[in-house]
Amino acid sequence: MTDVVVIGAGQTPYGMFPHRTLKDLFCQASENAYASVEKGFNPAEIDEAFIGSMGTGGSQLGNFGPLMMESAGMVGAGGCHIENACGSGGFAFRAAYNAIASGRANIAVAAGIEKMSDLAREKNRLWLGVSGDTEWERLAGTNFPGIYGMIARRHMYEHGTTKAQITGVAVKNRGNAIANPKAQFRKELPLDAALKAPILADPFTLSDACGITDGAAMVILCRADMAKTFTDRPVKVIGSGVGTDFLAVHDRESATMLKAVRKAAKDAYAMAGIGPDQIDFAEVHDCFTIGEILSYADLGFCEPNQAGRLLEDGVTARDGKRPVNVSGGLIGKGHPIGATGIGQIYEIFNQLRGTAEGEGRQLAAPRRGLAHNVGGSGGSVAIHILEACE
Repeated sequence: MTDVVVIGAGQTPYGMFPHRTLKDLFCQASENAYASVEKGFNPAEIDEAFIGSMGTGGSQLGNFGPLMMESAGMVGAGGCHIENACGSGGFAFRAAYNAIASGRANIAVAAGIEKMSDLAREKNRLWLGVSGDTEWERLAGTNFPGIYGMIARRHMYEHGTTKAQITGVAVKNRGNAIANPKAQFRKELPLDAALKAPILADPFTLSDACGITDGAAMVILCRADMAKTFTDRPVKVIGSGVGTDFLAVHDRESATMLKAVRKAAKDAYAMAGIGPDQIDFAEVHDCFTIGEILSYADLGFCEPNQAGRLLEDGVTARDGKRPVNVSGGLIGKGHPIGATGIGQIYEIFNQLRGTAEGEGRQLAAPRRGLAHNVGGSGGSVAIHILEACE
């Protein structure tokens, strides 16, 4: 297989931009990505492009991939729209990686976009709902807060995890987002205020959930032997893994672990030839606070009954042994569904190159970062490990 590197990455600010168009956002992300390639980049060189989006803001329309590509100067390249719920961006990155690793392409783009402010609240609920199990879970009246809330309650029962530990994820990630100029929620969230916020779905308050977000992100990948043409600081993709599980939680082996994450992580670690202890930092899918708590054990950072303690002891804090979601995560940075997985790669790319924006955000010389992008409540998962080139 051909070695693959990331040579550029771009992202719009995340937030609510009702007056901006999908093309406008995508164009901004692409210009940001092209500009990050310090020796210059011409989009005419792109062989293939993969655009992740779940379906909001008009992206459910046919030929959505080419529509976005034309706004980024990529007319003529092969391209398509990839939808895998909240994991759309991660699977777009997987497709771009595979296109190069297989030898079919020299340069490929992975991108993602979502414009959730275009839709009424009822429509957003519809699109989020249909990415879960519509045959049983939705007909029974459940939704994503309810599903993740049941997972959280079960985790508390099985592993002794406390509500303060779970909600501590939101406190940490909102704190991390303050210094990120592209984050949506840049305001401190004290734990007592988070615990006293209005109830969303027991045991969650509103503070335990991500928001509604608009945004776009793009990364440029190429064959490793071409990298020096574009940059002296490429970032190598050393691990890639994907997995799926039953869509409905009641069909799964356990409600307190995501089997798809464990399978994807196992494959990514094996490909990289490393173990979890060799990951310096991670961007994980915290659509709800329990999502990050689950990831600690599913990614092999600790045992399930130690996940809450890992957070409480500061291991995953920005200055901890293994920082998690230094960008702010989905809860702080924002969750424009199709763009989320690509935004994670954007953060890892910049951290590994020492170019993370925002005062005090840059980690001290990290070598490896992991991106963990989950579709729905764990029905599909994409995990990637990136490494700074020496």
